[in-house]
Amino acid sequence: MMLSSDIWVAALIRRVELGGSFATVARKGDARAGAVLVKTINRRTNEARLYVEATRGEGERVWMSPVDFANEAGIDAYIGRSARIDPDVWVVEIEDMDGARFLTEPVEGRAAKS
Repeated sequence: MMLSSDIWVAALIRRVELGGSFATVARKGDARAGAVLVKTINRRTNEARLYVEATRGEGERVWMSPVDFANEAGIDAYIGRSARIDPDVWVVEIEDMDGARFLTEPVEGRAAKS
């Protein structure tokens, strides 16, 4: 059974806070089934990343980066387009040197957690 989007987002924000970082809901979507975009920002380097959840062929859930750029303005433009296409989408912003570490499913293109 999958968690509703609002509960999953609340749990993510709590994990981030317990890890000593900051997270906020930048956009609320549908509480039950809205897709979630996770934007991570490293304020030291001004580098941003965007992650979306995807499903591999055998049903494994993973996080992938849908864009190839690391600037915040480009990512925000992508998020804006996504919200116009899917008004139910959630956006969570995490400020951390490695915000992807808070995602519990595997992150494509990232070394495995030890």
